[in-house]
Amino acid sequence: MIKVLQGIRVVEQGTFITGPCAGMILADLGADVIKVESPGEGDPYRNFRNGLYSAHFQAYNRNKRSLALDLKKEDDRAVMRGLVASADVYIQNFRPGAAERMGMDWKALSGINQRLVYCSISGFGQTGPYIHRPSYDSVTQALSGFLGVAIDVDQPRLLGPAMADAITGLYAAMGIMGALVERGRTGIGRHLEISMLEAMMHFAIEPFTGYFALGDVPKSVDRPKLAQAFILRCGDDKLLAIHLSSIEKFWDNLVLAIGAQALAADPRFATRLLRIDNYGALLDALNVIVGSHPREHWLARMANHDLPFAPVNSIPEAVEDDQARHLGMIVPVDKRSEGAELAVRPAFVFDGQRAGSVKAAPLLDEDGGDIRRALTGRPGEWPSAEIATRENRHVYREGTVTVDGR
Repeated sequence: MIKVLQGIRVVEQGTFITGPCAGMILADLGADVIKVESPGEGDPYRNFRNGLYSAHFQAYNRNKRSLALDLKKEDDRAVMRGLVASADVYIQNFRPGAAERMGMDWKALSGINQRLVYCSISGFGQTGPYIHRPSYDSVTQALSGFLGVAIDVDQPRLLGPAMADAITGLYAAMGIMGALVERGRTGIGRHLEISMLEAMMHFAIEPFTGYFALGDVPKSVDRPKLAQAFILRCGDDKLLAIHLSSIEKFWDNLVLAIGAQALAADPRFATRLLRIDNYGALLDALNVIVGSHPREHWLARMANHDLPFAPVNSIPEAVEDDQARHLGMIVPVDKRSEGAELAVRPAFVFDGQRAGSVKAAPLLDEDGGDIRRALTGRPGEWPSAEIATRENRHVYREGTVTVDGR
């Protein structure tokens, strides 16, 4: 893939998801990201299940280099200062106050490098009554109002993916790139602050706007009703999603595709507004029809009509989906010594070019020797990713890897 951020140098001191996700987005776009971790166990997400290379860690740390530093030691603080002096971006997701205690706050680092774009990620912001509370994904989804419009309040269940974490990382990456564009005009960096609460409230901007405009308290069923979106259970117990929106032809085409002329003649469903008012009854009626045949039968029928529909795929089914395969969504993981052999590629396509692979997430301190040697005698000069010494280079043969003799 075209590396649109090639030449951008990032120091990421992130843990778990928010900071690492922001760093991953920049790395996917071609930035050189050095992930600074604590010696011993590194990012706690490494041992989320066992060992120091969990699948969870791999997900958000590809295309990076790893350097282990003990910032209680002066030699390691000097290494960090050397990195910051020539970096473009610094990312951390510490609790408020932790960066100051470590000497890694905005005031300290901008004093070293006035061009630095410094990104602070937190749960609830840097000030206010909640700043000393720990925050994780589910807590922020709940506090932000997002869960209130995403779950069935009669049968409440948390959503599976860590949405608040990843969405905050995406917002952070966007803010960083905006600050880099501005720096191109001014030559001066910025201090970007973003919290999970702020990101998720903005992400849920539509129900908030509905509340402010209409005075109604949004509920989880509101959006599906207005969008005329349904999840239907087929005869083989597999699920199917359709989304009719506000375009009348989609309703007409659904009627044709599933042979539902009786529903079209039902006065409760004669118009879109009536179908919204009678959403529950329509859902029940559609389930009766699609429950008469397996999902493949309905997919084949719907494919012959102009209709927004899709199977509710499992992850294995999504991997094998025809469109996903056509887009080359699954790519090999290069330079791996363990872990997954395949990954979902970056979503970006520039001038028709997509990423054909990703670089494996680094082992803890995998690049530490190279980075330290590159900085020796050249303080403040960024250690190029191409620099590798004979003593610490990676050796790849026939699908195997050796790193520092391991």
